[in-house]
Amino acid sequence: QVQLVESGGGLVQAGGSLGLSCAASGNIFSIKDMAWYRQAPGKQRELVATITSGGSTNYAVSVKGRFTISRDNAKNTVSLQMNSLKPEDTAVYHCYAKVMPLVPRVDYVYWGQGTQVTVSS
Repeated sequence: QVQLVESGGGLVQAGGSLGLSCAASGNIFSIKDMAWYRQAPGKQRELVATITSGGSTNYAVSVKGRFTISRDNAKNTVSLQMNSLKPEDTAVYHCYAKVMPLVPRVDYVYWGQGTQVTVSS
């Protein structure tokens, strides 16, 4: 029905930058909240950043000032620009979106399969 596909992950040295993108496609009427989560092996999935349909943002303390979340409502995409990367940022990054499909018109939560970000020291 609806798919979220992430792109942009890779291997970066500490202090470097990386940009992630997530594209939603399929049976979409509208998209409400969007977010980025990350999960390292053996650890809980943690919220990195959120953005509402109106553009309001929130960030985890650990990334505030370094990461920027943005969205393009016309293209159904959300991005995460990551600067000043640290080894502790290493994780699988997952895109999240609350979507109202064309049918049925009720909100559902969708997750991307994730993209690996590895920061070396």
